[in-house]
Amino acid sequence: METTLSPLVTSFLLQGHQELKSLRYKYTSLSLLISSALSFSVMGGYHGITYWLTQMEEAPTVRLRVLKYTDLGPPPSIANTEALPQVGVSATNIKPSIGIPVPVPDAQVSPDQTFATQTELSKQTSPTQEDLNTGEGNVAINQDISIDEEPGVNDFVPFEKEPQVALKVKPEYPDIALRAGIEGAVFVKVLVGKDGKPKKVVVLKETPENVFTDSAKRAAMQYLFTPAMMNTGPVQVWVTISFKFRIRDVSS
Repeated sequence: METTLSPLVTSFLLQGHQELKSLRYKYTSLSLLISSALSFSVMGGYHGITYWLTQMEEAPTVRLRVLKYTDLGPPPSIANTEALPQVGVSATNIKPSIGIPVPVPDAQVSPDQTFATQTELSKQTSPTQEDLNTGEGNVAINQDISIDEEPGVNDFVPFEKEPQVALKVKPEYPDIALRAGIEGAVFVKVLVGKDGKPKKVVVLKETPENVFTDSAKRAAMQYLFTPAMMNTGPVQVWVTISFKFRIRDVSS
C-alpha cells in the first residue's frame, strides 16, 4: 500500500529542511569563532603570564627605606673644638752635618780678598758681542772651525731660511736613450753656495745606471737658488733635486 503525501505536507517538509540547513551553517560558524577566540585567549594568557614571570625573576629587587626628618637626629655641632688625637712618632734628633760655619784663625784670612760685583758676574755669564769678536771674557772660541768650510754631503747645517729654486733647468734627453725608448730617473744632491749657485753635484740614485747621469748633472749645475740664511748671513747647504726622464715629455 503506497502512501502519498499531499502537496501541502511536501512543501512544509521542504521548507523545514531549508531552515535546518541554514541554522546548521549559522551555528557551525558561530561555534568555530567562539572556539577560536577561546583558544587564542588561553594561549595569549599563558604566554603573557610566562613572560611576566620571567621578567619578575630577572628584574633586581630594590628596597628603599624612607626615613622621616625627625628620625635623622640633630646634626653635629660646628663649634666642636675637640682636637684630634696626637700620634706619637719616635725619632732621633740628628744635627745637620752641612751648613755649619767653621771659625778660621785670623792668620789665614786674606785681607785683599774681594767679591765679584753684579756687573762682573753678568759679564761672565752673558758675554757681549764685542767679547765674542775679540775672544775676551769667559768664552772659548774654536779657531779650527771656519764658516767658509764646505759641509759634507751628510753633514747637518743649521739655517733659519731654506734655499728656494730661482731658476729651474730641464735636462736634455740623451739621443741613445730616446731612440732605444729607455725612461728613468736620477736623484742628485747639489751644494748651494752663499751666492745661490751650485758648487758640487753628487748622484744619490739613478735608474738605469750611467744613462742619464751626465744630463742630470749638467742641468743641476745650471740651477739658481736663493741662498740659505742664518742669523750671521748666508750659509752653504746641500739640496736634493730629482729628474725624471719620460719620452712623452719630449714628444709634447
